[in-house]
Amino acid sequence: MNWEQEVLKRKSEIVRDIQDFLKINSVLDESTAEPDMPFGEGIHQCLTTLLDKGSANGFTVKNLDGYAGHIEWGKGEEIIGVLCHIDVVPPGDGWTSDPFAAEIRDGRIYARGALDDKGPTMAAFHALKIVKEMNLPLSKRIRIIIGTDEESDWRCVEHYFKHEEMPSAGFAPDADFPIIYAEKGLIDAALKMKCPKVIKGSDLVLQTFNSGRRLNMVPDDAEAVLSGTAANDFEQSFARFVKEKSAEGRLYKKGDQLVLKVSGKSAHAMEPNNGVNAGLVLADFLHTQALDEAGLHFVKTVSDAFAGDTRGKKIGIACSDEISGELTLNVGRLHYELEKGGEAGINIRYPVTEESGRVETALGQVAGTELVSFKDSKPHHVPKDHELIKTLQRVYEEQTGDKAELISIGGATYARSLNAGVAFGPLFPGRPDIAHQKDEYMEIEDLLQAVSLYAQAIYELAK
Repeated sequence: MNWEQEVLKRKSEIVRDIQDFLKINSVLDESTAEPDMPFGEGIHQCLTTLLDKGSANGFTVKNLDGYAGHIEWGKGEEIIGVLCHIDVVPPGDGWTSDPFAAEIRDGRIYARGALDDKGPTMAAFHALKIVKEMNLPLSKRIRIIIGTDEESDWRCVEHYFKHEEMPSAGFAPDADFPIIYAEKGLIDAALKMKCPKVIKGSDLVLQTFNSGRRLNMVPDDAEAVLSGTAANDFEQSFARFVKEKSAEGRLYKKGDQLVLKVSGKSAHAMEPNNGVNAGLVLADFLHTQALDEAGLHFVKTVSDAFAGDTRGKKIGIACSDEISGELTLNVGRLHYELEKGGEAGINIRYPVTEESGRVETALGQVAGTELVSFKDSKPHHVPKDHELIKTLQRVYEEQTGDKAELISIGGATYARSLNAGVAFGPLFPGRPDIAHQKDEYMEIEDLLQAVSLYAQAIYELAK
């Protein structure tokens, strides 16, 4: 079977379907939620579009109350799962083109979700379609499971597996090639700042501070609103400090208030060093200024605990192992209001051999804060000699000619929802990881290669 040739026969259809799919804005929007579309209109439209396409092509489809769905082909008692998700993170600012226009430039499709995970989801669909059209014999069922809340709280997975059986094995097309066999543990936590009462008469009072949209993104924007009188060199100090931190700053008057804005660089929280955290830059600057006692406590607490440190060294949680590497820490959200206090939202990725209880204890001891929320998703690891891994290694090496090295990541993919699940693509070695960044794209050549790999993998796992 020449899988690449079968994909090339269908190139125009595959690219068109991916473009059309990416044009649907599938950012979580609970303001438009209804009983049958719990995550809003855009995600509902995206889910039904894919399920309708599956039905039109002769697959068995099922919609589980708008939380998730699946597309299935084949017969047998066992199920091989392909776990995808169609929700995307907010696009943010600074795109060269409309993030939902799915423009093609220089052999790339640019759109939010092109890489994570709508482009690969449609690639998996066409891979299954090729297996069906070739009428290849299968002894197991292949089921593409479609999640709708992966970028937030994974409520879709929880709902799905309350009602549907667990596949015996499977993969998620939502990370890197060759094969992700280990994923770090994932913690979302919130720290409330114990801010003192406002001391009147301060020269400069912090009114509000806001940064970030999602815990799993390095925030590329931050804003602080101040009242009162700033020092004479305040503007020059701000500009100089921000530049030193590889960010951009803007300062202007709004009535009798002073507004400070910082623009950093967004990145996926699995490696915060790939971004510039605008919130931490702004807090780090403000903690050196003559602020009111409450505002100063907030920014100093944030700066002392987190500024310039993405490995948790300052708060005593740094650790690593040979399987999955170092712990990472991202301050994804910061919020403060005068007389109400502040809060920090934190995303931590910890090694597969680490205990989350130690991390929780340390977070509860961060000076000047109270741990008010702690959510833990345990690490995931499939042994290297598992038949799933051996099969995917063989497929990858046959098609690419490269060795299928096993790697670990700090990201959390749907693979961890399975007892035996790994992440398999779509990002090829050497390609930049621009998931969750502006101008997210996927090489069309890579998408087509992914379809070919997924088609053979589906067949080999279910034949």
